[in-house]
Amino acid sequence: MFEAGLLAGKRILITGGGSGLGAAMAKRFAGLGASLVLCGRREQLLQDVAVELRADGAEVAAHRCDIRDADAVEAMLEAVWHDAPIDVLVNNAAATFIAQTEHLSARAADAILGPTLHGALYCTLGAGRRWIEAERPGVVLSILSTSTITGRAFTVPSAMAKSGLLAMTKSLAVEWGPKRIRTVAIAPGAFPTPGASAQLQPQGRSVDPASRAPVGRVGSHDELADLASFLISDRAGFITGEMVVQDGGAHLRSSGAEDLLGWSEADWAAHRAARAKS
Repeated sequence: MFEAGLLAGKRILITGGGSGLGAAMAKRFAGLGASLVLCGRREQLLQDVAVELRADGAEVAAHRCDIRDADAVEAMLEAVWHDAPIDVLVNNAAATFIAQTEHLSARAADAILGPTLHGALYCTLGAGRRWIEAERPGVVLSILSTSTITGRAFTVPSAMAKSGLLAMTKSLAVEWGPKRIRTVAIAPGAFPTPGASAQLQPQGRSVDPASRAPVGRVGSHDELADLASFLISDRAGFITGEMVVQDGGAHLRSSGAEDLLGWSEADWAAHRAARAKS
């Protein structure tokens, strides 16, 4: 779809780069000539992706980092910059699960807000400060959600976090635009991954995600990786402060949580018990 070398010369840091959409984007970016830095909490996953990409000739570094920890983020960015500056930050790491909001503990809410909101903010501030100090251009791409448009019951902390990042994307587009830093975002619909499916499609939830989209299917990881590749490329240099929705029209029909309104208290009790065992 794209010309060879579209991302040549760009060094890209992807949070949550060891699995799911992060790994899919990493593979696409590498195929378009980028060098990569992958970070995440599970080192083996990072190394597995790095080994695969290096076998195809890509330049890849991997850093274990819990982005919920601001000091850990700073240490990771220092190590990354010691080798070479990055040109693009992809805020991909996130957490979510379904729950009745009134049953959420502070610890459960923080488990979602920590990586999804705070971690993305820490990474953005750290990268942005370094770009500005060095008078370098940069791009921040954040993977958000259509809950930023519709809201979403039963995943309230996630909807709050993603909406906060959309506000960051729009605000920094104005503040950092004169400094040659672009901020863009994607709101994916259903792009199934093992991790997200386990949290959002638990036993007892029977609605097929494909049925929510007018186009009648879920998205492929290649489709999201292609959109991400365009948005971080120089070809998108006149786009900033915008979120592109990629959900097959699903948000025009549903927020994605309406089926859960029909769950009984017994259904929710069974779901909480299953989560406690996992």
